[in-house]
Amino acid sequence: MTPCSRCKRFVRAAAGALLSLTGAVLHASGDGLLMTDAPTARLAAARLEAMERAIVHGDFKQVTSVLIARDGKIAFERYFDEAGADGLRNTRSATKTVTGILAGIAIDRGALGVGARVAGFFPDKQPFANPDRRKAQITVEDFLTMSSLLECDDENPYSRGNEERMYLVEDWVKFTLDLPIRGFPAWASSPKDSPYGRAWSYCTAGAATLGVLLEKALHRPLADFARDSLFAPLGIDRVKWQFQPLGAAMTGGGLEMRSRDLFKLAQLYLEHGRWNGTQVVSADWVARSTQPHANAREDTDFGYLWWLQAFHAGDRTFHAFAMYGTGGNKVLAFPAQHLVVVLTTINYRVPAASALTDRLLTEFILPAVDDP
Repeated sequence: MTPCSRCKRFVRAAAGALLSLTGAVLHASGDGLLMTDAPTARLAAARLEAMERAIVHGDFKQVTSVLIARDGKIAFERYFDEAGADGLRNTRSATKTVTGILAGIAIDRGALGVGARVAGFFPDKQPFANPDRRKAQITVEDFLTMSSLLECDDENPYSRGNEERMYLVEDWVKFTLDLPIRGFPAWASSPKDSPYGRAWSYCTAGAATLGVLLEKALHRPLADFARDSLFAPLGIDRVKWQFQPLGAAMTGGGLEMRSRDLFKLAQLYLEHGRWNGTQVVSADWVARSTQPHANAREDTDFGYLWWLQAFHAGDRTFHAFAMYGTGGNKVLAFPAQHLVVVLTTINYRVPAASALTDRLLTEFILPAVDDP
């Protein structure tokens, strides 16, 4: 796409923008969210204007939306495609974090516990291939922290548990529980030698299996439980789930939501699980979910399906808990700054797309943030 056509597309999208940098409300959506302007939110408007120009120019490939909120109020909101504010954004694996939220609500209600043994929910899938007594010890918490002993690593194309292999078969739960136990050669850290006592590897199969487990524990479809227990209290009335071949909700990726509704999920956790006076998920679960349970990579730990990352902008360091998905899709909450950032893209096949999105944060958004 040429820069000129990008500009034309932006002009169309800008017509649907909900808030200008100087604070004039151009359109009220009626969803009850509070709005403010960048200066009032202690955000440098000039820096955000520069970011907007860079996105329109194509410096960050195909970014579709940027939403920035502070103190619970939306201060910057731009859409760079024709779908605009009502567009459902496929943020891919950000769905996993929604799964963690739903697991917390189910645990709050006594449907199961983090120590519940996964195998006990699936007698119909037994006997498992590659039998090993340690499989019986795998818990819900192991899947929430991506640190089960199953040989499952989406970042390793040779892994038997790589998600692309799972998609080739019908029964994703059976695929997961049939995986062999992971080995730890001398050059790999075993759980006992890893930070927090867990050896982490990115495993979509575990998150997908966790969704089926939740349906069994709750005795109802997870999409219905999500609608009633999470989405309705937040005023989220339009989502689109993907489903596994055997009918369960796909809790490893593909849930489509509006950018404003993605903001609500992060803001819910900044508010310790409360939304408009209603305790949607317990403060205890929020705290446990956003504490480190495993180390993923440098500057990045992992909670209960939340990423915990430190970002460096100039001489400042910003700590976030976040939802991440393929293409550099990111929903981030910065507790110390009372800040939420939603970045959606369709950069699914763009090399290093996540790093590209991180540049938006470290070169434009975070430098625009004044200290509280």
